[in-house]
Amino acid sequence: MTDFVLITCEHGGNRIPAPYRPIFSAYRSWLDSHRGYDPGALRLARDLAKALNAPFVASTVSRLLIDLNRSVGHPHVFSKPMRAISPELREQIVERYYRPHRTKIERYVDRAVAQRRRVIHLACHSFTPKLDGVARRADVGLLYDPSRAGEVALCARWKSRLAIQAPALKVRRNYPYLGKNDGLTTSLRRRFGPAAYVGVEIEINQKHVFGRAPGWSALRRALIQSLHAALVEVAERR
Repeated sequence: MTDFVLITCEHGGNRIPAPYRPIFSAYRSWLDSHRGYDPGALRLARDLAKALNAPFVASTVSRLLIDLNRSVGHPHVFSKPMRAISPELREQIVERYYRPHRTKIERYVDRAVAQRRRVIHLACHSFTPKLDGVARRADVGLLYDPSRAGEVALCARWKSRLAIQAPALKVRRNYPYLGKNDGLTTSLRRRFGPAAYVGVEIEINQKHVFGRAPGWSALRRALIQSLHAALVEVAERR
């Protein structure tokens, strides 16, 4: 069984489609902050997809309109401004923006699994350096489900390769969030077994995105090169 790599980005921008902009007239600062999108995640996802010659699915609609990385029904799938509108309008947004993104990804996975290929899904995100006054002490987070051996193996090899490629980086597993939390990868794990689907979320500290440009470029380069080496090693050990 050969591997099929898929790259996604659920929070790539802070775009609000025109019909819904009046809802956010008082929330411009939220849209421009980490609440509105994941700075740097879209650039990383594009670079990974190009380097790995992998399919790429991304959204630039703000997570404040609808969070594509949450399950429908999750209390945070809609932000505070959106919870004040009618259920009918929220359902319209689900159908226009949420389901097309999820469906496109699921079709890629379905086709690859039907071809007896193992899917390695890398979902790109970023996190604010400080949340509620508490500093996040990592440069890179690799999120996965510890009960799935393929995800454990890939993240272990990737972390080891990053330690060689960029030893100054602090890389932590299942930080600053748990890979088992509600999200796109979690929903796909429910549909596809561990032999068919490996889902990893990459979390980048936004201090690198907003820091000096050479450092941000170097981080992306290190992630790409170390991931490529890790994928080769994991394939050889299967």
